[in-house]
Amino acid sequence: QVQVAESGGGSVQPGGGLKLSCEASGVIYNLYCMGWFRQTPGKEREEVATMYLGGGSSHYADSVKDRFRMRIYQDSTKNTLSLEMGDLKPEDTGLYTCAIGRCPAGLGSTRGFDYWGQGTQVTVSS
Repeated sequence: QVQVAESGGGSVQPGGGLKLSCEASGVIYNLYCMGWFRQTPGKEREEVATMYLGGGSSHYADSVKDRFRMRIYQDSTKNTLSLEMGDLKPEDTGLYTCAIGRCPAGLGSTRGFDYWGQGTQVTVSS
């Protein structure tokens, strides 16, 4: 089994920053990608940032390029993926969810992510 858990959400004013963290553990040796997604009421879940594990490539949504950055730490028992968010805007508000999977079709969408966390809320408002 695989467990995925996020932390670090909260409320922030426009222009501020937040750091989210995600831990994936369990049977993860055969999973090759991790990423962050967000969803707002009435909209489909969208990719924020995704990456291949083990030093592979990454992909960021156009709306967050140059403002968000992922960092990955891997050891024998878990993967920890952080998302450092800067210059936050009201449109960044949403439920941020972390996921891990095999991504056979590549990065850039929700496809290929097999295990999902419950999500952490980020609210950007003045």
